[in-house]
Amino acid sequence: MNDNLPKALHPVPTVSISHRLGGVVLSAFLRGGVLPFLLVIAFVVFGTLSPEFLTASNLTNLLRQSVYLILVSIGQMLALVTGGFDLAVGTTVAITSVVSATVMATMAGGADPAWGAIAVGCLAGLGAGMVVGLVNACGIALAGVSPFIMTLGVQSIGLGVALTLTGGVPVSGLPPAFGDLLGFGTVLGVPWPVIVTFVGVVFLYVLMTRTALGSYFLAVGGNAKAAALSGVNTTRVLIAAYVLCALFASVSGLLLTARVGSGEANLGGTIALESIAACVIAGVSLRGGVGRVESVVLGAIFIGVLQNGMNLTGVRSYLQMVVLGVLLIVAVIADRIRIRLSQGGSK
Repeated sequence: MNDNLPKALHPVPTVSISHRLGGVVLSAFLRGGVLPFLLVIAFVVFGTLSPEFLTASNLTNLLRQSVYLILVSIGQMLALVTGGFDLAVGTTVAITSVVSATVMATMAGGADPAWGAIAVGCLAGLGAGMVVGLVNACGIALAGVSPFIMTLGVQSIGLGVALTLTGGVPVSGLPPAFGDLLGFGTVLGVPWPVIVTFVGVVFLYVLMTRTALGSYFLAVGGNAKAAALSGVNTTRVLIAAYVLCALFASVSGLLLTARVGSGEANLGGTIALESIAACVIAGVSLRGGVGRVESVVLGAIFIGVLQNGMNLTGVRSYLQMVVLGVLLIVAVIADRIRIRLSQGGSK
């Protein structure tokens, strides 16, 4: 009986609106996974609980703190997409820190700015870190050792070497210019660690999306036998993946060393598990063959947001570990649901 009412006076079909909203949410979930929703929830919750969270100074500090994990995580992604993982990235960070600091302190002799000592120390640290990656690669790609066993063994060996070199005491006496540049230096207000990380992310994004090697990484992780039959040298691809993974971790180690002002053997203590968590939350498959650089960057930033927000709201460190573990499990379950939905509900 309302047919004669003006069109504008007809009741709004709330059911169709809710269906449309649900469709938008489902579409966003299928395209981007659970990570964007977790980020939004984290910003809303921490922004509500702490007035300091959304301030410009805190967000800048959050980004500065996240760059170290971002670098390690995008390197970890390379190991994961090829069907393995690298538990030795923390050792790579430690070895890089100890070797670079020792070389700088020895060559500088208290002089400053001592740019020659800084350059040689950085190269020595990067080289030592890549040696760790090469050892991992040879064991996995050439000897056929399981990535779990190989990287776990190298992690233990590397930590022992780092502690032996330092005697358990941080290496001090680094040139102040090293910390002033890579630790606290800025360019047009942008911190150097952020610039270095941005360059690393762009480099890996181009590598993964615009080069044959990037497609080989995914192909080997998806099906190594099929990739080999297609003419892909799987051995070289695996070696490249683990060496590049170590390179990114080594760069992170240099930046962390500049930040703390000393070489420390325990610098990368929890970063291996955090990098794997960042990748998994970002939708990188633990079975290999699936992973996007931009998603991993967001995953690492999310962990930084989580840690920063919980620190500001007074959550204890032990409980923070519980929260991170719960979110990791939720992310894995959500990713499996997303895959099933995208495949039409088939298992």
